[in-house]
Amino acid sequence: MDYFNDPELNGKYLGTITKDFATASDTIKEASYQIRKREISQYPVFVFARQTVQLGSLLINGDELDLQWHVFASYLEILAQQGIVDPDKVADFMETWKDPDEFCCLFVVDEEFTNFVYIPYPED
Repeated sequence: MDYFNDPELNGKYLGTITKDFATASDTIKEASYQIRKREISQYPVFVFARQTVQLGSLLINGDELDLQWHVFASYLEILAQQGIVDPDKVADFMETWKDPDEFCCLFVVDEEFTNFVYIPYPED
């Protein structure tokens, strides 16, 4: 699969991502906290994919929770090593980084759309 960059998140994706994210957000937020607390990375990234991908570790199997997306836990440094983030653009990526206690960095991977998206965690 080519991981090209499509700048538009259309409504088709926004609805299904938002729905699945709402269901999985507590687990994702805790995983983000653990990645940072254990000093694995200060830049956790969660891959949303409809199929199995080799980008991180499976965190949530969408089939088991009746979700449309599987969620994989990863982080910036690994994505740069894999060439998903251009190693020359890592500093730029870090400059656009949002507070990981308030926002989740998603890397959405699908046949028609592949891009990084920040989505706020639901308020408690």
